[in-house]
Amino acid sequence: MSAKIETHAFQAETKQLLDLMIHSLYTNKEIFLRELISNASDALDRLRFEALTKEDLLAKGEQLEIRIETDPDQRTLTISDNGIGMTRAEVIANIGTIAKSGSRELMEKIRKGKSAEKVSELIGQFGVGFYSSFMAADSVTLETRRAGKKAVTRWQSSGDGEYTLSAGQREGRGTTITLHLKEADKDGGIEDYTDQWVLSRIVKRYSDFVSYPIILKTTREETEKDESGEPKKDGKTSTVVEDKTLNSMEPIWTRPVGDVEDSDYAEFYKHISHDWNEPMKNLRYRAEGRIEYQALLFVPSEAPHDLYYFAYEYGLQLYVRRVMIMDRCEDLLPRYLRFVKGVVDSADLPLNISRQRLQEDRHITQMRKWLTKKVLDSLADLRADDEEQYLKFWQHFGKAMKEGLSSDFDNKDKILPLTLFESSHDAEKPTTLGEYVTRMKEGQEEIYYLTGESRAAVASSPHLEAFKDKGYEVLYLVDPVDELVVQHLFDYEDKKLKSVGKGTVELGTEEEKEQAEKEVKEKEEEYKDLMELMQKKLDKTIKQVRLSSRLTTSPACLVGAEHDYSPQLEKLLQKGQGGGPKQRWILELNPKHPIMQKLHDRFDADKEDPVLGDYAELLEGYAQLAEGSELEDPVRFNQLLADVMLERL
Repeated sequence: MSAKIETHAFQAETKQLLDLMIHSLYTNKEIFLRELISNASDALDRLRFEALTKEDLLAKGEQLEIRIETDPDQRTLTISDNGIGMTRAEVIANIGTIAKSGSRELMEKIRKGKSAEKVSELIGQFGVGFYSSFMAADSVTLETRRAGKKAVTRWQSSGDGEYTLSAGQREGRGTTITLHLKEADKDGGIEDYTDQWVLSRIVKRYSDFVSYPIILKTTREETEKDESGEPKKDGKTSTVVEDKTLNSMEPIWTRPVGDVEDSDYAEFYKHISHDWNEPMKNLRYRAEGRIEYQALLFVPSEAPHDLYYFAYEYGLQLYVRRVMIMDRCEDLLPRYLRFVKGVVDSADLPLNISRQRLQEDRHITQMRKWLTKKVLDSLADLRADDEEQYLKFWQHFGKAMKEGLSSDFDNKDKILPLTLFESSHDAEKPTTLGEYVTRMKEGQEEIYYLTGESRAAVASSPHLEAFKDKGYEVLYLVDPVDELVVQHLFDYEDKKLKSVGKGTVELGTEEEKEQAEKEVKEKEEEYKDLMELMQKKLDKTIKQVRLSSRLTTSPACLVGAEHDYSPQLEKLLQKGQGGGPKQRWILELNPKHPIMQKLHDRFDADKEDPVLGDYAELLEGYAQLAEGSELEDPVRFNQLLADVMLERL
């Protein structure tokens, strides 16, 4: 009776990505073997981890290994492991789908005209290591059996948009992947992957550090020998089949620093992170004393596509006496350092520790404090030694680092000197608060900032007119996390942080401040009745109409009271579930602007003129648009604007 075979179609994005990978311009196609070995190593790690609580999964003394076999006649290459294996459902979830959370984003980038070189860089960021096998194979067969289960699942595909599922045959747990290889094509970058010397070289180059034996079944011809061990002149030749371990299995973090090359660190990073880019920085630490442990950490060169998603999974690999007990230990570093990859190996943690006990373990707490301090010190060294490289780091991971200012109060003084902000001082180069303070004007007591959606939106805000006019530097806080930062960062070096979009503004020398205040008070008396009329008209959305000293060219702007939300924060809160509070704003008017002067003249002529109320609404709408906010009533605003335009024709 023939086995039932099911045919499934790949998801649309999966098919596009698979086609892209198979036909992409990789010159180094041998990397597929590293990816398959890395997956096998992960499966063995997961088995060891599950066996800590399910002892029946792993027999005492059983060797965990990765095996490679070739058949030059059939042109096949087989990689197998005796790791955790997969159920049928897991095969569909893990093999039937590429990059579940990121494929659509990747395809959008591709559609926008990325070059082939840039596309190849993107591929490695989406966890598609298994599919790299199609660079070397016409078809791939996978047979897998989950530890503790009897069912065996067989998966097969030619990379043409479909795959089949059926029952398979396998004696024990684990996974076997058989590649039906393409013909060797040196010009096309495809070597003969049935050649044991080629395979030995690839494994030694990319996977020497894997902590499980990678065993290649080799064959050699041996001539019959005489009593002295020398080959007989007319001796018979026989074929000897034997196992050869290709890797040293010595963990890279235990090797002497002088014995490890940068390329070794890079390959190890790629192995644990599944990132095809080299890391920006390697961080190697060793702690001795009451708690002894080693850490090998990496700062990636680029942020993963989902780093700023709430569900982003992070954490360091935790080893105890070279045995991995957690693939992602989130407790070893705070969340704002979630971009850091690497391993921590301790001799002081119990091997049978549970996840809950691990979170409460005092050793973990101590390690977290120490590692956090070391990482921040290393980033400070990077900023001091290589400013250009640090700017690249900040471009990718700055928003995550800023989260630490509102969550890690113990290390706030270490994070703050590393934090960069956009500024009106230099459009190209961000600044630290320390650098801002050195440029402050004589007598300036506050650090000025304005939040917004983008640099362009903030730089064109009417709130900045007086600051630009008098040459005051303003920080442009354009990351969403900046709203959280200013809720916890009140001052720096005794200089208070002040939003230029809140409260009142007093700039210049004491004499200039007094003069500005005097002029505003005089105008307030003159415009008092007009402002009362406008307040009455706008009372639903505006809590106060007042004259401004911060405007020089614009007729109006919206500002908040000192403790109000900024417009940007209000928008973010409104996007949340159930929305957020809707605030009433302060409408500030420029008494020197021709519109205000003409409105005042019209008011003097006819205090009941309906145009006065219309212009009050238009000025509110103008102020909303100027700061990038949505209009309260766009239909009404458009009608009023059309009437004004018609009147002018």
